[in-house]
Amino acid sequence: MHTIAVLALDQVIPFDLTTPIEVFSRTRLPDGRAGYQIRVCAEREEIDAGAFTLKAPWGLEGLKGADTIIVPGTNTPAAPLPPAVGDALRAAAGDGTRIASICVGTFLLAAAGLLDGLRATTHWVAADTLAAAYPEIEVDADVLYVDNGQILTSAGAAAGLDLCLHMIRRDYGSAVAADAARLSVMPLEREGGQAQFIVHPHPPTPQGSTLEPLLLWLQGNLGRELTLADIADRAGTSTRTLIRHFREQTGTTPLQWLHRARIRQAQHLLETTHHSVERIGAQVGFGSPTAFRDRFKRTTGVSPYSYRRSFS
Repeated sequence: MHTIAVLALDQVIPFDLTTPIEVFSRTRLPDGRAGYQIRVCAEREEIDAGAFTLKAPWGLEGLKGADTIIVPGTNTPAAPLPPAVGDALRAAAGDGTRIASICVGTFLLAAAGLLDGLRATTHWVAADTLAAAYPEIEVDADVLYVDNGQILTSAGAAAGLDLCLHMIRRDYGSAVAADAARLSVMPLEREGGQAQFIVHPHPPTPQGSTLEPLLLWLQGNLGRELTLADIADRAGTSTRTLIRHFREQTGTTPLQWLHRARIRQAQHLLETTHHSVERIGAQVGFGSPTAFRDRFKRTTGVSPYSYRRSFS
């Protein structure tokens, strides 16, 4: 039987805490035996979880000897890591214990120095903050989880369930993991990654800038197959000058701006209309349905059909 130690800190996110407890405690082996023993560990006996107070049966000594430590996210991920917690995590890592984080729990592993030189993920909203605070970490905001072998990280809270099922499959095989997934009413593997959930804002249209009339014209002509030369002609300037002005005022190029606008409009149409994928692709300016599907999947990680099933 594997021992799972779930680490609870002040302001722990309740869903991040309960998800691993639920999925691991329900896991059964083919002969009916429990697959995991659960320990809830904390630095103090009582933990402030925001909406409630948590009494942890185990102190930090419960991390010792565990096969896996789960670090949930907290509502204050940038808060200093308690020294005793950091020491306990580093000691466990030194002993070869598998350590996994859920959501912004990645920040706690980063603060403990366990992600230096590794690839990691976290909730997409916090990915830029993590990358800025810890430049030695390769932050991938597009995936649901990252498995580095001993150290694992997951994206949002739901992705923590994906990671738990992945670890069950590593420990006991696909059949046991599939049973655990069915009990959780969850596919064993979800299509795509975190990119499909990222809110892509409308491309910037700087008010009062010299580009504002051109950008408004582009927004109204997404269905046309526009080249860089077409846009430069509309602006009455050379392509080189156009690119320079775009970079100065929007931080991107004309064609990249147009690409973002088309994908965002396509997402809106997939969410709010029953138009066919082929019609939507043509409406937002893609020359063929294949080109639209390919570009959409490269941007969001899923096909237009899958995106519609999830968000319409």
